[in-house]
Amino acid sequence: MSCSRASRRARPEVASSRWICWPRTRLRHTPSKPRRRKDRYMRLEGQGLLVLVDPVRTSGAEAARIGKAAKAAGVRGLLIGSSFDGAAQTHDVARALRENAPGIPVALFPGSAMQLTDQVDLVLFLSLVSGRNAQYLIEEHVRAVPYLQQHPVPTLSTAYILIDGGRVTSVESVSQTRPLPADKPELAAAHATAATLIGMQAIYLDAGSGADRPVSVDVIRACRVAVAQRPLFVGGGIRTPAQARAARKAGADFVVIGTVVEEGPQGELGKRGGLGGLEAFVEAAR
Repeated sequence: MSCSRASRRARPEVASSRWICWPRTRLRHTPSKPRRRKDRYMRLEGQGLLVLVDPVRTSGAEAARIGKAAKAAGVRGLLIGSSFDGAAQTHDVARALRENAPGIPVALFPGSAMQLTDQVDLVLFLSLVSGRNAQYLIEEHVRAVPYLQQHPVPTLSTAYILIDGGRVTSVESVSQTRPLPADKPELAAAHATAATLIGMQAIYLDAGSGADRPVSVDVIRACRVAVAQRPLFVGGGIRTPAQARAARKAGADFVVIGTVVEEGPQGELGKRGGLGGLEAFVEAAR
């Protein structure tokens, strides 16, 4: 039985208790593949900071370094994802993260079915509902079925909503879709509501990797009010602890950073002493 559950009391801007539980992928399994132990997969629970690692831009050694820093800083979880295919890299980076960040759940944020790996605790089964490209609405999901029949990794059906971040991002170019306007919170909320009405378990608002500006607090608040009982991920363009705090306060359950980690010494983390600066983001997203 799958569920996405939050406190049923009158809800403040950010729920004090929220968690996700997901289904084992209920597909016909190949007899030659033994079932994995039920406790193999870690759960992504509560609220907080998630670090997104791009396997195409990150080596195994770099992933190991990020994993250790994330563990030390107390991040809530790690995401792996890219707009470009990189199956081998995804597998290697996922394994490096799991080995070097024990106790931290690792989730896949796939750009296509080609990126699937069994070295994660969860797959965000993304449907790009802000666009109208059938490939990213359903076709990649169909392509994923044979792999998931062989490897029953838990999945979380996630409505992926791209919001204009002030520049053309990789996901916009690759998916051949346009983001929703940044100044139309009611439109984003309508997409989020429609997604939940057809049964999606989570919402992901994304300004895109390297966005000039993050998703606005108005958009986050509108979606939070519209889908109070669903986990809400927010990422893209978040480069400072203040921006992470604003997203969290507006209603995000999980605040996602990625580019700021890739920027290295030239970015915000560089000013804070490197990856050790993750602690400031973790604290801001509590």
